Amino acid sequence: MTAVTIQCCAPIAREPLSETEATDLAVLLKAVADPVRLRLLSMIGSHAGGEACVCDLTGAFDLTAPTISHHLKILRTAGLIDGERRGTWVYYRIVPETVNKLGALFAPLAEQVPVLA
Repeated sequence: MTAVTIQCCAPIAREPLSETEATDLAVLLKAVADPVRLRLLSMIGSHAGGEACVCDLTGAFDLTAPTISHHLKILRTAGLIDGERRGTWVYYRIVPETVNKLGALFAPLAEQVPVLA
């Protein structure tokens, strides 16, 4: 008997979300539904060393520092990023467990299914 990997439905298509799950996921989706926040999340996650100084982020946008801070606060409140103050700067990093919830929501699951030969 051999095993074959079969792609199954994404979690969102397998069964209805509970009210709590939908509420929790909506907060995350709302946080990344803005192009600036989505770019910030991507810039932080892909930055060398896995964290980015706010000073590395602000120059990429034609926005004021308070506006960037507002977007970072929304990402942080949603639990997608965390930050640590070092001197006058704050360094941000992605919270993998939370970001993975977003990816897992739409990613199909791969299952090993035995095939009778």
